[in-house]
Amino acid sequence: MLPQRHLNSRGIEMISLVVTALLLARAYGCGTPAVPPITSRVVGGVDAQPHSWPWQVSLQYLKNENWAHTCGGSLIAANWVMTAAHCISKSKTYRVVLGKHNLKSSELGSVAMEIAPENMFVHEKWNPILVALGYDIALIKLSTAVTLTSSIELGCIPAPNSVLPNNYPCFVTGWGRLSTNGPIADNLQQALMPVVDYTTCSKMDWWGFAVRKTMVCAGGDGIVAGCNGDSGGPLNCRSTDGIWQVHGIASFVSSLGCNAKKKPTVFTRVSAYNDWINQIMANN
Repeated sequence: MLPQRHLNSRGIEMISLVVTALLLARAYGCGTPAVPPITSRVVGGVDAQPHSWPWQVSLQYLKNENWAHTCGGSLIAANWVMTAAHCISKSKTYRVVLGKHNLKSSELGSVAMEIAPENMFVHEKWNPILVALGYDIALIKLSTAVTLTSSIELGCIPAPNSVLPNNYPCFVTGWGRLSTNGPIADNLQQALMPVVDYTTCSKMDWWGFAVRKTMVCAGGDGIVAGCNGDSGGPLNCRSTDGIWQVHGIASFVSSLGCNAKKKPTVFTRVSAYNDWINQIMANN
């Protein structure tokens, strides 16, 4: 049980903002896009139906006075974005862009917000030298709550400790490279990537000791995979009630290439970090 605290005016204001964001999320719902995604079981990545993954975020950094896409992310509350810890560097200036499909075109309804360094929260146990330990998760607080629309909606967080079975159909989305060392995508891409359970993914001819139970693997057929630029983006999986949930945060791929056989894309398993997510959001 948390210790009792005397709330000052700032504390009351922060609680009010969190409650408002949660009420807005409940009123608008999450994981139910106004534009349904096309979920045919095609092999390989394809252009997504515009705005069919409306919680997808482009995380960008300032490079030579221009904004450049670096990672994906997921809008999980009206003023919170979830991404990967390895996507964040305190030495860079970032912004998040919501409601986008084509990164190079001006799109009505898209929103860009620059991020203050103090509003980026990387998991305290993340170690960039020891990626296989896990904890590759970060939260970004937006300066103001974004207005939810048909092209900007919330992604749902799965229940704590939810683990999907082997071969469960999920979709990775992002603007990452279209192939190993290839170009960054202009249009948001999606690809069917079935889950690979921990028993399989931790086999020595797969990922072995490089994966933990706090991770989820997907793909590994040597054809479809996440790639550079997809990092931090969601692994979207539809639950039995039809609601899309963000089960994974794209974390790492094989040094052999983005689509190496038996080296599925490894994601941070979101359901292993519910308590951390709730704590960061409540305390900030």
